[in-house]
Amino acid sequence: MRTVTLRRSLVALFAAAISFGAIAQAQAETLRIGYQKYGTLVLLKANGALEKRFAAKGIDVKWTEFPGGPQLLEGLNVGSVDFGTTGETPPVFAQAAGADLLYVAFEPPAPTSEAILVPKDSPIESVAELKGKKVALNKGSNVHYLLVRALEEAGLKYSDIQPVYLPPADARAAFERGSVDAWVIWDPFQAAAEQQLQARTLVDGKGLVSNHQFYLATRPYAEQHPEVIEVLVEEIRAIGEWVKANNEQTVAQVAPLLGLSADITRLAVQRQSYGAQLITPEVVEAQQKIADTFSALKLIPKPLNISEVIWHAPASKVAGQ
Repeated sequence: MRTVTLRRSLVALFAAAISFGAIAQAQAETLRIGYQKYGTLVLLKANGALEKRFAAKGIDVKWTEFPGGPQLLEGLNVGSVDFGTTGETPPVFAQAAGADLLYVAFEPPAPTSEAILVPKDSPIESVAELKGKKVALNKGSNVHYLLVRALEEAGLKYSDIQPVYLPPADARAAFERGSVDAWVIWDPFQAAAEQQLQARTLVDGKGLVSNHQFYLATRPYAEQHPEVIEVLVEEIRAIGEWVKANNEQTVAQVAPLLGLSADITRLAVQRQSYGAQLITPEVVEAQQKIADTFSALKLIPKPLNISEVIWHAPASKVAGQ
């Protein structure tokens, strides 16, 4: 009797193991990418190169659009996407909230691709004049750090303004209604506001922030599928090189994807940077400074160690690049 029971237990365990393996394989066969209405991933999605390359490996690619970096990283945190791109600040807030993510790669600085805007007829002429004013921004997004640095440079504290935390679409509506005094925003929303609303730029990121774009993955996915991450970095780099050599073709391709005019799209594309590479010590140091800044302001609940969340590629053709 005991032998029969043991045999049944072993059969059950074997069946469970097969089932678990099938689930893991099914998960590995779909790469889920989060993207936003800007950046290289929009082009990568449009040209289909990634799908063609992964088809030979039996991997499907699923794309999900997010309104901003914080929302995308929440998607990473809850397991609805495996890989995505954001600005500098969202990964800091996500790490502070306990998200199990890894920095994979980054684009060169693009400091003019984010700015503090005011309405065209606003009397405000300098960042110092934002004292006591309502400033709209997406909390935890890349522009959050720009705002902190701009206020600091103007001799103001973060507590000197009234932050109004809104995602881009709601922030634009508030900006148009005049219910906020300024809006801190990134491209292509920035370019659209400049051209459609004649919004004025108080200051952009030049001289204040680097405004790197980061590519991130969940730690489990990156550690279990390093070969997929390598291919992603290669394809992102390749599409970036294509953009640099084909600016007008890029504009023609991206404008309808964004639902924006060619002029607005061209401005956003020109202010973006291209040339993805794996994370360097200098970039880790820069991210650590951002994390320390937000920790000191009590905008995140604890100090962070950025070096703990960096993906290190195995010996491969992307390693060391």
